[in-house]
Amino acid sequence: MQYRKLGKTGLDVSALSFGASSLGGVFRDIQKEEGIRTVHTAIDMGINLIDVSPYYGLTQAETVLGEALRSVPRDRYVLSTKAGRYGQDAFDFSANRVIQSAEESMRRLGTDYLDILLLHDIEFGSVKQVLEEGIPALEQLKQSGKIRFFGVSGLPLNIFNMVLSHTTLDVILSYCHYSLNDSTLLELLPLLEQQDVGLINASPLSMGLLSNRDVPEWHPASEEIKAVCRRAAELCRSQGTDIAKLAIQYSTANERITTTLVSTANPENIRNNIMWTEEPLDESLLKEVLEILKPIDGKTWPSGSPEWGGAPAHQNGGRTS
Repeated sequence: MQYRKLGKTGLDVSALSFGASSLGGVFRDIQKEEGIRTVHTAIDMGINLIDVSPYYGLTQAETVLGEALRSVPRDRYVLSTKAGRYGQDAFDFSANRVIQSAEESMRRLGTDYLDILLLHDIEFGSVKQVLEEGIPALEQLKQSGKIRFFGVSGLPLNIFNMVLSHTTLDVILSYCHYSLNDSTLLELLPLLEQQDVGLINASPLSMGLLSNRDVPEWHPASEEIKAVCRRAAELCRSQGTDIAKLAIQYSTANERITTTLVSTANPENIRNNIMWTEEPLDESLLKEVLEILKPIDGKTWPSGSPEWGGAPAHQNGGRTS
């Protein structure tokens, strides 16, 4: 496993990291024991950054993760969770709620501090509340030693420009913008590098678009995007490989993308994901796949409030972020 510096935090994090949303049954019903084995497999094979949220499974993911981590020394993992999103349409970035949420998360996770706390899917909150209450609450938590570093997460890339023009952040989490079908996250890198902001890239499979399985019904992508991604997956299958493998290799290969989150509650899946990152990328296949995906390159879907400069929301936008 490769390790890279997460911006100004100074943390060395694994190029592939573990997104614990699956532990909350976000994608399918899971057995708790299977989820716990998956966490242990990830850590034993070199993953050291784990990201979760109270929103995933309505606290179930944090609860299962906390149980999994009980037997793991605290210095073996970097723990990131979120505050501000608590349900499909439940957002609260007020100072008191952010602080309360952090305390609740720490109890579920069995720790007295968080390495990273992110405001979750900020594009669904008011700009004023996020900037004037949410982020000052994060600063207060950092000063008190409850969290080490903080940042924000969301889908539209412009939200990061907006926040970073008003304040400083340690970390951001962006999803679905550095994958085979969308590499627009690269446009944000100069700003992040200038301010030494750590970057967590999530959902290299674009929330299931780059997979051999059927795209989930809730997926907000257009039919055009889904159809083109299906063609790319079919090409990979015809050459005896899984597009998920190519997608994970692509996202983790770029050293400017510090770490990429993958989510699964299956030990065999996380083992395969990790092993794929150690194998050489098939450059010829990659070229063919990128050619198929070219018509939809960078195409995304609306998420959040127009207040943030984006189009009106698909509330499912934050499902895996």
